[in-house]
Amino acid sequence: MATILSASLLGWLRCFEAAARHCSFTQAAAELCVTQGAVSQQVKHLEQWLDRPLFLRTPRALVLTPEGERLRFVLRESFEAIEGTLGQLRRRGEAGPVALSCSPSFAMRWLTPRMGEFFRDYPDIGLRVYGEFHALDRTRMVREGIEAAVRFDPGAYEDVRARRFLDEWLMPVASPAFVAAHPELRTPADLRGSLLLHDVSPWDGAGEFDEWRYWLEHAGVAVPDLEQGQRFNLSQLAVSAALAGQGVAMGRTALILEDLQAGRLVDLFGLHVASEAAYYFVSAHGQTPQVARIEAWLVAEGARFQAARAPWLAKGRAVRAGARRRAAATRRTRV
Repeated sequence: MATILSASLLGWLRCFEAAARHCSFTQAAAELCVTQGAVSQQVKHLEQWLDRPLFLRTPRALVLTPEGERLRFVLRESFEAIEGTLGQLRRRGEAGPVALSCSPSFAMRWLTPRMGEFFRDYPDIGLRVYGEFHALDRTRMVREGIEAAVRFDPGAYEDVRARRFLDEWLMPVASPAFVAAHPELRTPADLRGSLLLHDVSPWDGAGEFDEWRYWLEHAGVAVPDLEQGQRFNLSQLAVSAALAGQGVAMGRTALILEDLQAGRLVDLFGLHVASEAAYYFVSAHGQTPQVARIEAWLVAEGARFQAARAPWLAKGRAVRAGARRRAAATRRTRV
């Protein structure tokens, strides 16, 4: 009669193999993340089921019996064969679709329209995009099976590979109809909180009004009632509200350039501030060839977009991040 490898029996064998390899219940327990007593009990169940001892328990160490040595050898060969086969299957699976976790607004407005070109350039790579913006580290990527991601944030990654492939510029935008209905909006000082449209989650960990505060600081003005106005959890929603004539949104060039060029949105003041955040391609250290090619494609597309964007930025006044602070510090030093 064939032996049935039940879940219990497999658990007993796994504990025995670890204890036999280390000749120690304590070290086996540490490897398996269980208690020493649990390993000892599992091995005892196996011995009872076999009706023979597998270890001689001496005061100083565990010593395998001949039967235990025979079983240890078979299990070692079997587990190595299983692990090798699983590794081969995983490597074969790397040619399958790559799941790309991507900041939702960027995925909708910038990435998705370009994916047709990607598939033409790389017909052998499947790419599936998921809209997510939670912060990433190596532990989370491994736990959740995230091979690659695109994030809009200030960077500061430590234990993963993160490559900045596109910078970002901020500018208040509104629809032509809204601008016509509010002729008083001639300078940043004319803004009122009730007119503003807020993306309250520009990136994981950001404050609700950080982008507007950042731009206003570089514009040199303050809006006392800044926290008024409509609030959204995605930049694209705030931009959609601006397109509908509901107020002034803080535009990011990657999301609004086409609308500016088509005249659907108006660059309200021509003051462009370099964002403290940028777009990063994030992956674990061990990239597959498919993930590496996706990264290279994004870097190339980012460069093309920046070249296309340059004439538009040249139309206004550009303020690099920190420039106002440095200028103020210089003035104070001179005084």
